[in-house]
Amino acid sequence: MRIVFMGTPEFAVPSLRAVAAAGSGLEIVSVVTSPDRPRRRKNAPAEPTPVKTAALELGLPVLEVEDVKDPAFAGRIRELQPDVIVVAAFRILPPAVYEAARFGAFNLHGSLLPAYRGAAPVNHALIQGELESGVTTFFLQDRVDTGNIILRRSTPVGPMENATELALRLSLIGAEAVVDTLRLIAEGRAEVAVQDESKVSKAPKLTRENTRIDWQRSAARLHDFVRGLAMRPAAWTTLDGKTVKIFRSAPSGDLAPSVSEPGTLRVEGDRLYACAAEGWLELLELQQEGKRPMQASEFIRGFRPELSSMRFV
Repeated sequence: MRIVFMGTPEFAVPSLRAVAAAGSGLEIVSVVTSPDRPRRRKNAPAEPTPVKTAALELGLPVLEVEDVKDPAFAGRIRELQPDVIVVAAFRILPPAVYEAARFGAFNLHGSLLPAYRGAAPVNHALIQGELESGVTTFFLQDRVDTGNIILRRSTPVGPMENATELALRLSLIGAEAVVDTLRLIAEGRAEVAVQDESKVSKAPKLTRENTRIDWQRSAARLHDFVRGLAMRPAAWTTLDGKTVKIFRSAPSGDLAPSVSEPGTLRVEGDRLYACAAEGWLELLELQQEGKRPMQASEFIRGFRPELSSMRFV
């Protein structure tokens, strides 16, 4: 079976490697990804995507595309005569592209659809405090993330697990799901299920605005917010007029209830707490604007004036 694999970030790499290693008549005829560009800072040298790097290591042909809506791109895909197109963390494809494959195109999504449709499913699932997550493979159709489900694979979520850690686990679970999906399609055994629209939830793109901490929430919800955005882009707040990113936290049940205004800081030895609408949030790892990430104990030692008289806003 001739396969075109499309993906860009690290999340897609385990799937690419798994398909390449699967054998059983599965042949990757091209890997489609985004062009090289600076990926860490604006003026840095251009870098290949993680998927391109992995494809070259595997000796696979790579096709870089800037505009997936360009008719020439659809023509190039048709020339490859794919049986199936596999999409993992790529871009929204037009019908002219995803209909070019004989058996269609399917996507690997980082949630248990129809929950958390959108650009940031792993993040939003943790922000909402979900105890279970997973991946879904589904056939592409016009409306994003709405296609018929082929496979779902679930996994429990740990109470301290953050988005970076969960995304890594889901990428490995997803790699197995992608190979299993390809085998079902190759053997004519793929049975699909229509998504239940009554159970849809959204996972919109992360922005500067929706990653800011609202200290009017409970400590438990704030902890979920922090781990849902760690390590990137990170939940943020301001202290003394400067941005502070918080990477790791824990709700604290060992402090007495506070009448302090939400966001007020409290220092107990080498431990740092922030007052929430309900309870206290312990801050374990954070980064002040212009400085490197540090543990709370180091942040306390290096910060003046006295933190206990200050407040996050």
